[in-house]
Amino acid sequence: MKATRTFQFVFGILFLVASTMTLTSCVKEEPTIAVVRVIDSNGDPVQGATVRLYGSPSQTPPPPNAIALDTTFITDATGTVTVDYSEEYKLGQAGFAVLDIEAYKGALYGVGIIKIEEQETTEVTIEI
Repeated sequence: MKATRTFQFVFGILFLVASTMTLTSCVKEEPTIAVVRVIDSNGDPVQGATVRLYGSPSQTPPPPNAIALDTTFITDATGTVTVDYSEEYKLGQAGFAVLDIEAYKGALYGVGIIKIEEQETTEVTIEI
C-alpha cells in the first residue's frame, strides 16, 4: 500500500513537471518583413530603382542606445524590395519601427512612410 502511494506521488510529480515544460515551451517568433513596391505614374513596376529605408529620431538628440535603421536596396524585376528585419526585432518588444522611404531612379523620385508591424509582413507602394 505504501509502495503504491509512493508510486502515485512520484508519477504525479513527473506529470506536473512534464506538463509545465510542455505548456511553457518557447514561443516561435514569426518573421518581421517590410515589402516596398515602386511604381511609375502608369502603375508599372520600376526595376532598378534605389529604395532607402531609414528612421528619423523622434528625440533631439537621439538617446545613446537608439537603434539606427538606414538601409538602401535596389528593386528587382517586379519593382519590389523585400527586407527581413527579424534580427532587429526582439520578442516581446512593443511595436517595431516607423521608417521613412525614399525611392528614385534617374529624375523620378518618390517618398513615403512604412509602419513595420512586429512579426508580420508589411507592404507599401511608392509612386515615382
